[in-house]
Amino acid sequence: MPSRAAPTALTLGVLLQLLLVLSLLAGCIPSPCLEVIPSTAFRCTGQNISGVPAEIPNTTLDLDLSFNSLKLLSSNYFSSVPKLQFLDLSRCHIHTIEDNSFVDLYNLSTLILTANSLQHLGLAAFHGLTSLKKLVLVETSISSLSDLPIGHLNTLQELNLGHNNIASLKLPKYFANLTSLRHLSFSSNNITYISKGDLDALRETNRLNLTLVLSLNNIKYIQSGSFAKIHLGELILRSSFENLNAMHSSLQGLAGLQVNRLIVGEFTNILKITAFQNGLLSGLCQVQMQEFVLMCFREFDNDTDTLFDCIGNVTTIRLVDLNLETLSEVPMFSQVKHLEWKKCKFQELPAEKLSLFKELRVLRITKSKDLNGFEQKFGSLTHLEVVDLSENRLSFLTCCSPKFPRSPNLKHLNLSFNSDISLTGEFANLRNLLYLDLQHTKLIHHGTYPVFLLLQKLIYLDISYTKTHVMSHLIFHGLNSLQVLKMAGNSFENNTLTNNFENVRRLRILDISSCKLVWVDQSTFNALSELKELIISNNKLLTFDPVTYKPLQALTALDFSNNQMSFLSDSALEILPDSLVLLDISHNLFECSCTHLNFLKWVKEKQDLLRNKHSMICHTPAYMKNMSLSNFDMSSCHPNPTTVACSVTVLLAAGVFLFLIYKYYFQLYYSLVLLSGCKHSAERGDIYDAFVIHSSKDQEWVMKELVEPLEEGKPPFQLCLYFRDFLPGVPIVTNIIQEGFLSSRNVIAVISADFLESKWCSFEFDIARSWQLVEGKAGIIMIILGEVDKTLLRQRLGLSRYLRRNTYLEWKNKEISRHIFWRQLTSVLLEGKKWNHEEIKLM
Repeated sequence: MPSRAAPTALTLGVLLQLLLVLSLLAGCIPSPCLEVIPSTAFRCTGQNISGVPAEIPNTTLDLDLSFNSLKLLSSNYFSSVPKLQFLDLSRCHIHTIEDNSFVDLYNLSTLILTANSLQHLGLAAFHGLTSLKKLVLVETSISSLSDLPIGHLNTLQELNLGHNNIASLKLPKYFANLTSLRHLSFSSNNITYISKGDLDALRETNRLNLTLVLSLNNIKYIQSGSFAKIHLGELILRSSFENLNAMHSSLQGLAGLQVNRLIVGEFTNILKITAFQNGLLSGLCQVQMQEFVLMCFREFDNDTDTLFDCIGNVTTIRLVDLNLETLSEVPMFSQVKHLEWKKCKFQELPAEKLSLFKELRVLRITKSKDLNGFEQKFGSLTHLEVVDLSENRLSFLTCCSPKFPRSPNLKHLNLSFNSDISLTGEFANLRNLLYLDLQHTKLIHHGTYPVFLLLQKLIYLDISYTKTHVMSHLIFHGLNSLQVLKMAGNSFENNTLTNNFENVRRLRILDISSCKLVWVDQSTFNALSELKELIISNNKLLTFDPVTYKPLQALTALDFSNNQMSFLSDSALEILPDSLVLLDISHNLFECSCTHLNFLKWVKEKQDLLRNKHSMICHTPAYMKNMSLSNFDMSSCHPNPTTVACSVTVLLAAGVFLFLIYKYYFQLYYSLVLLSGCKHSAERGDIYDAFVIHSSKDQEWVMKELVEPLEEGKPPFQLCLYFRDFLPGVPIVTNIIQEGFLSSRNVIAVISADFLESKWCSFEFDIARSWQLVEGKAGIIMIILGEVDKTLLRQRLGLSRYLRRNTYLEWKNKEISRHIFWRQLTSVLLEGKKWNHEEIKLM
């Protein structure tokens, strides 16, 4: 017996060691889920998992399991994550949800089941969801509402049943129990007939705020009385009808409906009906509504005098994307108070016809690229308060009183983003104006005399980017009540700011950014003791004179970024008001030397006050260049004599060395990157999440479609862009390597036809591949933008080979393609991202 016990003990010991090794190895296996917010939000998309991963903590609030293979949800399926508030199960091949599958999720407010072919739902499938507010059942093969076990969800506010096979709008009785429901969508179903009694469940309860969406169906007929005595917040009928006859008869079936907003029309990319015919809206005479919206009709008969026949008593009318060149006859005694035309085809502003809306309070005509004339005058519109004519192509003289001779109550006038407007100072009939917006519109005859002299009640004025050149300090005379003045992107005489604001003493916000300023006179702000926010960024100011800014003792926000200041003096630091809570002095030419030791100490102490701290870097001396101000070594300012002697020697040697580097800059610097890129990258640290390589012709797409969603999203990412983040006055090659590659964790290359033709883009991509090879990690993210010419691609041999051997992303306009694109891109960017306390708190 003893002889047999020894091997057993030895075997047991070996097994224990093996188990220990396996457990250690298991700890090294990466989790299939991405931790978006530590311990709170996890993304487990496309990982081929079949359940909630064991490593997901019970503190999780947001969980994305989309694009996996769950197939069947059994009882207590989510018991390991009881605190969930958001759950996305899109495209998980779920066909069965058994009773009590969500029983533990008492805090869940949003459940998304998009694109699952649900074949069986237990009667208690959604039991336990006592806090559910949003349920998305889009594209789930639902054909009958009676089989949907949701009658107990009395907290439900939004139910989306779009893209299913529902053929009947007959609402089961349990809808009467959904008293919190505010949004009900049947978009893209197979509803063809709506019969009397189908909506009785809505009639039994007061649904004043319910939005009912019936867009993208093929409605042939609505029986009269189907909507009688029903109250809705909003009814949406876009691309809902088979043809014009069906639309005409169906609108008559809405008789007796009371609705706050009725939206009728087509979608821009889905036009079932293109022509508008007289009498098409006659059925709306028996509908009580506060707001009517008509959208996307491409053809109009010459005679459209019936357009307003049944909507003349509606309070608000919005007409969007209509190819209507002339305004129809306006019915007598119209009660319209709010009228909006968006993307219309007017060439001349029909002021005379519009003046027939005698009760008009608000008039908006916007985004009409054909609208360029404003010759007619408005008639007597004594109730008119708001006029918005922005984003057209208007060009006219004598602004603005002659255009509104009998509108004494006009308070808001928006003429921004137009062509040319001549300001003549004629505001005699507009003395009650409070808001005037002229931004991004070229102003003629402005800057030499006080054109706003009569606007003594005006509190908001925006003349940014109007090519205004201020030559007279009297330009703002008369604006005694002005509180907000925005005039960015203009210029001043001799690029100097003097006493231009002496007559706007009540000013609270002043924006004079990008005005080419090189000097600010010491008396400039003497009258602005109540100013709260000053934006004076993107100028060429060398100093922050304490005498100049001392009168601004009420300031709470000051933006002095992107100037040429080297430091803040002790006296400047002393005059900063106690009320200041936001100070931005980033992107200046800071001198990091012991001469300014007090300023550098102050920077370290005021981290909560300073904004964009990562962009506060040293410009001089050369050996400190691009170092963060907060990392300055204070102890270096107290050296001993021996250290001084050594430093002088080193500096002399460094000077010779720098001279040689400067002379052979390109060859040496590029070789240095290849030989010691990893070392410099580690010392420098990752300032940005990615450096974006793109053609300047793709800049608009990069800013709107890439930068804004990533930098303003949750979580936010910081991108490096050459036109925004590169240092002025520095060689382009230096900026590309130091500010781009060495400061970024990844490289994003936006490949387009313009990219292939750009020598700078090819150069940057060659450096990126070399740096990737030296650093030994895959950090290049390729985005194919649009169709790329294969002939040009073959000419770029390195790029062609890289695309054949590596995975890349494609940008397409389809919604699902964008969905997958953003999931893949953000997943790559989140890998290796380090979180600081402020980012976690923000998210």
